[in-house]
Amino acid sequence: MHDATSTPWRPSVSVVVPTHKRPELLRRAVADIVEQTYEGDIEIIVVFDKEEPDESIVMSEGNRLVRVMANDRTPGLAGGRNTGVLSARGELLAFCDDDDEWLPTKVEKQVALLATADGPTLVACGIEVRRGDKSVVRAADPNKLTYEDFLDSRIMEVNPCTILVNRELVIEKIGLVDEEIPGSWGEDYEWLLRAAQLCEIKTLEEPLTVIHWGLGSFFADRYRTIAEAIDYIMAKYPDFDRAPIGKSRLLGQKAFAMAALGERKEALALAKESLKLNPKDKRAPLAILVALRLAPADGLLKLANRMGRGI
Repeated sequence: MHDATSTPWRPSVSVVVPTHKRPELLRRAVADIVEQTYEGDIEIIVVFDKEEPDESIVMSEGNRLVRVMANDRTPGLAGGRNTGVLSARGELLAFCDDDDEWLPTKVEKQVALLATADGPTLVACGIEVRRGDKSVVRAADPNKLTYEDFLDSRIMEVNPCTILVNRELVIEKIGLVDEEIPGSWGEDYEWLLRAAQLCEIKTLEEPLTVIHWGLGSFFADRYRTIAEAIDYIMAKYPDFDRAPIGKSRLLGQKAFAMAALGERKEALALAKESLKLNPKDKRAPLAILVALRLAPADGLLKLANRMGRGI
């Protein structure tokens, strides 16, 4: 905990921005970070995945620095984020995807909350989910952010674009993003499962990050990759066997993916297993609808997105 009677705590902050061929969105994201009200140093590390870095966005003005580099690790989000983390120089570490936006006071308010922490702590914030002209504000329950809570729920309000954490804590204890996860799907969730076991998670309920859906998500149609990634995560975390709600959720997601792929028999079997663990799971019934060809997978996914949800 920072001593409130001393000079204001203004640690340097490194923000990792992975990007892939979305120059206009990237410039908006970088501008949002540069214009933060936080008075401390902020360096922005833009990591270009499978493309040449754009040197035109490099800048050094006052206590704002923008650096660019190529992803020299596994292609995809996981490798991109890790490339930035290993290059970061700030005391604190944050992430921002190239298609998302930060409100001006995000860093200032999160640093203030982090200053109240007594031990290893990760700080998140509320989000505004936008899809087209639709907008939904969401905030995590600050009293339900334990490891057990993350087993039960993805708690998507705590995602990379909301996180502020001590860089040393990441490097020495939590570890880098897992680059072995198929297609980097769920790499943020797997990292949070590790983080929740090692540190306290605090959150500001105020929405300070705008998450845009429907802007060319890497995973909108990659159902095979999703199914493989779910298998990977469940194998890595046998604790799901004692978390029926969480295991039901993952099986329901895999059932939906298999149904979207047209593999009806496996989809129905997974949906049945999901409902046995948690009859209230909403994903398994959707998977059944798709498997029985009563509803299209993409239509259900778009409907969930319009409500600020995923499947």
